[in-house]
Amino acid sequence: MDLGRVYLDTALENFRNMKRTAERAIEQLSLHELHWAPNDESNSIARIVKHVAGNMMSRWTDFLTTDGEKPTRNRDKEFEGGYTSREEMMTAWEAGWEKLFQAVGSLEPEDLLKIVTIRTQPHTVVQAIERQVYHLSYHTGQIVYLAKQIRGADWQTLTIPRGKSQEYLENMVNRFGKKDE
Repeated sequence: MDLGRVYLDTALENFRNMKRTAERAIEQLSLHELHWAPNDESNSIARIVKHVAGNMMSRWTDFLTTDGEKPTRNRDKEFEGGYTSREEMMTAWEAGWEKLFQAVGSLEPEDLLKIVTIRTQPHTVVQAIERQVYHLSYHTGQIVYLAKQIRGADWQTLTIPRGKSQEYLENMVNRFGKKDE
């Protein structure tokens, strides 16, 4: 078993899970709700999506050969305005994720120690991937938290429902075998 391949496959699986989690939260909201922010210093889900999409397009375009902060990116603009439709927002979201999946999916284990730059700072490919895992998990959590606040009692849980942990564990034991004591 090749550790580099396991790492790349695990990173891709984690990215897919983050994307799916955020999308399941986003699906529960109207366009109006996607643009709601708790206060002037906070971001709406729409702005978080705009930022995440811009970040992924910049970071993963020509990943191995150009700086991850492209001169065409305007990060500050990502935190302004919004989207006129859910379709417009999801098109930007999908484009960013597709760029990430193409770039990471094309990597080979021997690429993991190559040096890339992000804002002129050198990173190994592993460091750049881990930086993105951190960044996207941070914003996925924000998306879920905001969606849960907006939906309140109408929230459809994305993980194990409250009070169902023991039932979940029992299902896993039945599926995968006895739990270690």
